[in-house]
Amino acid sequence: MKIKKETFIGIVVILVIGALVLGISVYRKYRFRDTLATRIAELGPRGGGPPATIQGLREAIALYEAKIEQQVKDGAQTGVYWKILATRLQDRGLHSEALDALERAIYYTPAEPTPHYLRGVSAGIVAKSSYGSSETGGGDNLRMRYFELAERAFLRAIELDEKYARPRYGLGVLYVFELDRPEEAIPHLERYVELAKNEVDGMFILARAYYMTSRYEGAVDLYDQILKITKDPKKRLDAEQNKAVVLGLLYD
Repeated sequence: MKIKKETFIGIVVILVIGALVLGISVYRKYRFRDTLATRIAELGPRGGGPPATIQGLREAIALYEAKIEQQVKDGAQTGVYWKILATRLQDRGLHSEALDALERAIYYTPAEPTPHYLRGVSAGIVAKSSYGSSETGGGDNLRMRYFELAERAFLRAIELDEKYARPRYGLGVLYVFELDRPEEAIPHLERYVELAKNEVDGMFILARAYYMTSRYEGAVDLYDQILKITKDPKKRLDAEQNKAVVLGLLYD
């Protein structure tokens, strides 16, 4: 069977194109390998080519791991610096700026609970000073977004360290005084009082949560504990007055 000249030429063209495509693919593949080998060689103790022995490979891997370890250390230290900056901003009352710094601190050290707690503190303070505008959707919406951020931050800090007391205190303040959710505050405040023994401020807030949920006997017991612990005249007076109010409800 004779093959037409045009058909023969078409087949040849197809074969040539296929060979070119295959050649380019192989070239790219080996070029990538050469580039990778060059990068490995740069990590080697002496350079000049990829390690050819097991010992050479081990040395290259050790050097690479050392570089990674240094990067990890540098990242952790950067997180520490951002946290320090955030606390200094908080000390000056610059809580919006502190939130930005704490976001960076958390980026570098996401498993450390302290930046999350500090973020909750600043978010709660910013919420109370937020009035909003037409661009932000109104003051109430803006306030609630910051309060929700504070809540999430405190809860995350507790998730990372169950024995970390301060976020529980922060949640107690948030739930009792800002969000009117005293029932949710009680377990956190009870745990806080357990962890931070003889801490009177936490006892006051827990007593208020008991009062708000009609657990009057629990509130009276806490005021009695406060009176036994504190020598502060102002706090003693507050405890006595609050106790009298609760007793009036209890025996009314």
